Amino acid sequence: MGTFERYLSVWVAAAIAAGIALSLIVPGLFQVLAELEYANVNFPVAILIWAMVWPMMIGVDFSSLARVGEKPKGLIITLVVNWLIKPFTMAALGVLFFKHVFAGFIPAADAEGYIAGLILLGAAPCTAMVFVWSQLTKGDPNYTLAQVSVNDAIMVFAFAPLVAFLLGVTDIAVPWETLILSVALYVVIPLIAGMATRRMLMVRGGEAAVTGFTDRIKPASVIGLLATVVLLFGFQGQVIIDRPLIIALIAVPILIQSYAIFAIAYGAAWAWKVPHNVAAPCAMIGTSNFFELAVAVAISLFGLNSGAALATVVGVLVEVPVMLSLVAFANRTRNSFPEA
Repeated sequence: MGTFERYLSVWVAAAIAAGIALSLIVPGLFQVLAELEYANVNFPVAILIWAMVWPMMIGVDFSSLARVGEKPKGLIITLVVNWLIKPFTMAALGVLFFKHVFAGFIPAADAEGYIAGLILLGAAPCTAMVFVWSQLTKGDPNYTLAQVSVNDAIMVFAFAPLVAFLLGVTDIAVPWETLILSVALYVVIPLIAGMATRRMLMVRGGEAAVTGFTDRIKPASVIGLLATVVLLFGFQGQVIIDRPLIIALIAVPILIQSYAIFAIAYGAAWAWKVPHNVAAPCAMIGTSNFFELAVAVAISLFGLNSGAALATVVGVLVEVPVMLSLVAFANRTRNSFPEA
């Protein structure tokens, strides 16, 4: 790793501070950028995520993708963690903290909203940023794409019934525009662009040309990550300043959930002798969240200024620093796993 990548956590901390500071200095700019959205998908953020995802999609080899099913362990771990463990542990942590541990710090009426927001986060596995985390841990791009695709397919059918069950709400309106647009922006379009780029590079110089090109554009991908952090924290800078205690309280169960879910998935992959380039992404998918979907449903069900919407936003703010710490841990423990 180069010097810049080695100190990535420092640059992310600086990006967080810059986002909050800029939101106070030029709030109008972030208001304009925040309004550039459709179906709760913000286009400036989408473009930056697209820039991060595209380099990894160049590495997807469709001839190898067909053989992913020959190594099902990573897929099994991903599916069990995402659909049989994560939503229920997130709901349990929400009840534990906001009904009991933090009950003296918040109005009882607000607790239900915060719990609902946590449930929405727990029921929506990551679609976009997992490609970034996979790339930073040298994950297998073919397997990562397969894992994300299978999760997205299940989410179409399972998200609404699962959320309805955990919330006790019978009429969940899934924001299909958000779901479809996010999958198109974060998976389909970058995949098509990556396929076209890979084909062109293979014609010019084979695998060496592909490797050389992705190495050259990797810094741009990291810069895209930092710019995304600036935007995300800039959008919520005033909320962070105005309600720091509530933000911190909501972050506690999210942090516990994130590290616990990673430990379960990563530990299972280690015990099952899954190669590191599959184990790391499969643990990352369960740890990170599809925050666009969670935010959209929270606003639809409970309103823009609800506790549920605030909880989903805190999930966005917590995710990047947490995931970078897990990327660093996964990279340090690479030698504990078998090679692919």
